[in-house]
Amino acid sequence: MEMQMEFVRKLPTPLELKNQFPVSERVKQVKEERDAELADIFEGRSDKLCLIIGPCSADREDAVVEYMNRLAGVYEKVKDKVFIVPRVYTNKPRTVGLGYKGMLHQPDPEQDEDLLAGIIAIREMHQRIANETDFTCADEMLYPENHRYLSDLLSYVAVGARSSEDQLHRIVASGIGIPCGLKNPTSGDLSVMMNSIIAAQAAHRFLYRGWEVQTEGNPRAHAILRGRVDKFGHNHPNYYYEDLLTVHRLYEEAGAKNPAIIVDTNHANSGKQFNEQIRIAKDVIHSAHYDSTVRKLVKGFMVESYLVDGSQPVGGGVYGQSITDPCLGWEKTEKLIYELADLW
Repeated sequence: MEMQMEFVRKLPTPLELKNQFPVSERVKQVKEERDAELADIFEGRSDKLCLIIGPCSADREDAVVEYMNRLAGVYEKVKDKVFIVPRVYTNKPRTVGLGYKGMLHQPDPEQDEDLLAGIIAIREMHQRIANETDFTCADEMLYPENHRYLSDLLSYVAVGARSSEDQLHRIVASGIGIPCGLKNPTSGDLSVMMNSIIAAQAAHRFLYRGWEVQTEGNPRAHAILRGRVDKFGHNHPNYYYEDLLTVHRLYEEAGAKNPAIIVDTNHANSGKQFNEQIRIAKDVIHSAHYDSTVRKLVKGFMVESYLVDGSQPVGGGVYGQSITDPCLGWEKTEKLIYELADLW
């Protein structure tokens, strides 16, 4: 039997889309400078705090761009101590595969899926942010074959808890040329996360977008701790001092390059209690001050934040409030960034 799959239409290749929507020479230069600064952080030459912060999902361009312009104003005041990489997540994993899957699928969350409009919308939004704010951003590599649609605009990529055990995600991460955070799986099995890091740091030859490709390995592949969920559905944090030392030991045993941790302050670490992100970040900084090993290992935080506290259903009508996981509102976000800069 033939595949039961309707081929709806042929989409433009990443190269065709990049030629249609090219980045400016100025943005190319900004990305080069920001990539170099991030490399310094993850390879231990800089001790700035890396803050990957922004909405759980980038659901509408106007609110996201307003948030990013506000964020750029704060960044000017803390950039001697904090390096900000905005979260602009345009495709969202769904636990049961249903619901809003991000701007890539639905440029308008209240309309039907349209992936041609989606790939254009996400590229234009990332470009607009770069042009208006001089930020090059972070996105989740949910679909490895889609990474190249944005590869000239991103400075950081995350591989999610449900993807980090997947072979294709690991080997594509080995060739993206920018820091890639690999989350522990939802079960919390740290050996799976470490295997992902080892795989992403190694060189690979494989099939990608119709090509046989060769990668050199990604020395800036690293751990993101996001907590775990047990078989009863209970959340268990993994940002505590003892957890950080455990990951340090696993790095040493594995012989991985550039040991590094980003702590995801939401998800199972907070039990999705978004206000807890503030306390969690400060708790980790306390551990870093207590132990120089932790200070060297922890590179920063991933924080979910938007214009308005909390979350709403799709079609809720609140401008700048998340339609996926609940986020910190702007006032709390701004205060937190200044506090983290002072504490770090």
